[in-house]
Amino acid sequence: MYVRRNIKWNLVLKFAWKNLLFFFIYSSLVVYIHHYVDHLEIEGIDISIPFLPVSTIGIAVAFYVGFKNNQAYDRFWEARKIWGGIVNYSRTWGNQVLSYVSNLHATEQYSDKEIKAIHKRLIYRHIGWLYALKHKLRKASAFSNVYKGVAGKLHQGRPDRETYDRDVAPFLPGSEYEDMVQCANLPTQLIRRQGEDLKELREGPFLIDDFRHMEMMKVLEEFYNLQGKCERINNTPFPRQFAYFSKVFVWIFIVIMPFGLIGEFAKLSHDFIWLTVPFFMLISWIFITMETVGDNSEDPFENFINDVPMTALTRTIEIDLRQMLGETDLPPKIEAVDDILM
Repeated sequence: MYVRRNIKWNLVLKFAWKNLLFFFIYSSLVVYIHHYVDHLEIEGIDISIPFLPVSTIGIAVAFYVGFKNNQAYDRFWEARKIWGGIVNYSRTWGNQVLSYVSNLHATEQYSDKEIKAIHKRLIYRHIGWLYALKHKLRKASAFSNVYKGVAGKLHQGRPDRETYDRDVAPFLPGSEYEDMVQCANLPTQLIRRQGEDLKELREGPFLIDDFRHMEMMKVLEEFYNLQGKCERINNTPFPRQFAYFSKVFVWIFIVIMPFGLIGEFAKLSHDFIWLTVPFFMLISWIFITMETVGDNSEDPFENFINDVPMTALTRTIEIDLRQMLGETDLPPKIEAVDDILM
């Protein structure tokens, strides 16, 4: 997620320069042809078109792109709210583990060291769930964007940089990771294992009573709900009829626009037709930028520069939960790199 208040223009130009170069060459060519034909004074030949139909198309395209961008932003904002819920319920889980799992109702007394080990196991497994969910959401799908060039360099955190072995395994006890990593949906199985652990704590040593067991299971249920909401967004592509035709309509408008601008500037003077070039470049850049913004906001878990910063959120939760355990050797907070928080 880009966190600088104002986007740097050098970053804008990195994305825009190819399009701007194309707009300059294309509009210059159209103006040159018009200028050449005009000087030949051939009757009946005029490549300019009335601006009214061009402006009508532009208005329609602006509404269409605006609708698409609004819906794309809704997907991003819903994803961010879901992860806000994950943050809140994770802290609740840590508080419940530390407060509820105790010798208060135990049939046999456990030492403080044994109780702390149980606390750590439950909280660490939850941290493992966070990292497993993050990895699962970032796996490329058939409809994922393919980032190339500058976009590819800014697209970080795909499986070659983040792995289950590095991020999930350290938080799971014993051979649990090896037993579960082959599951089709590791996050789902980790929450199931948490439920089994709570069941064993209730039925065996009775370290949690029925009421506390029920409350903790409700939090696990909420984790399932939040995970399911993330998967719904991640597995449901933005309707392609909106995404695809938005791009088609923008380019149709861009292609015909210089022919309408020429006629308008020619009314002022023949020499004014060259103003078509800068005005065409400006208008086209605005429309193509609106289209690109919406296109890059469709999938909020792609780990692109505009997406939900799951790495930073996960690390924040990890730090909070491990501090609850009294640990002091903590990983550093994720900071923005080049104004981008991942």
